[in-house]
Amino acid sequence: MAKDGGASCLRRSEMIGIGIGELESPPLDSDQVHVLAVDDSLVDRIVIERLLRITSCKVTAVDSGWRALEFLGLDDKKASVEFDRLKVDLIITDYCMPGMTGYELLKKIKESTSFKEVPVVIMSSENVITRIDRCLEEGAEDFLLKPVKLADVKRLRNYLTKDVKIAAAGDENKRKLTTPPQPPLSSTSSMESSDSTVE
Repeated sequence: MAKDGGASCLRRSEMIGIGIGELESPPLDSDQVHVLAVDDSLVDRIVIERLLRITSCKVTAVDSGWRALEFLGLDDKKASVEFDRLKVDLIITDYCMPGMTGYELLKKIKESTSFKEVPVVIMSSENVITRIDRCLEEGAEDFLLKPVKLADVKRLRNYLTKDVKIAAAGDENKRKLTTPPQPPLSSTSSMESSDSTVE
């Protein structure tokens, strides 16, 4: 039985086999978006991690707000030079967690000088309007209802930090200059047009 009361469907060996729960992650590609996912539920962490990886994101998943602060170097105890090189493009967190809520984590991130510009998205299984409004007023980019779907995760790209968008636009311009024009595929042309209307 899992810590949060739910039954775990995967054994640790199975999670490692599908790329979840690995002790070491592959090196971060500079073009890859890095998302910090925070959720106390193992099942929800697995779901969000898989959805983010499907959309070509590098994911670091932690089980609490305190661990997220530790990872970001905002916990005052473990801050080190190593965190100065840390690149996080987006933070997605559950709202309701023991010890520190997603709302409290959001406030600490937005109060920090290092990460206040990083977009934060809150997730919750409860559709409570006052909670949603409070998070959005505090600076959350969005509030997603669980279960999170692939369409929700794809929409998160709209919230990436300005630096990531500029780098991605520069890479796209390089590709346009170096590759000969080709007729667009029907599935990609609809995606490209939706991307251009979002910007």
